[in-house]
Amino acid sequence: MELSMFELSGFGGMIVLVLDLWALVSIIGSSASTGRKVLWSLLVILLPVLGFILWLLFGPRAVSRRI
Repeated sequence: MELSMFELSGFGGMIVLVLDLWALVSIIGSSASTGRKVLWSLLVILLPVLGFILWLLFGPRAVSRRI
């Protein structure tokens, strides 16, 4: 049995799901414009891991966290 670094099943998949749901709830509750919310939501849904990381680094609330 070979374990891949990008395998997202079992416990790893559950963690990604929980983090993506948290991101989506935060996106929807943010003060960003509707268009930005839709774009971020699509990114997180279509690219779960990469979308979450990008949202965490560059999302609407990431600017206020860095200050």
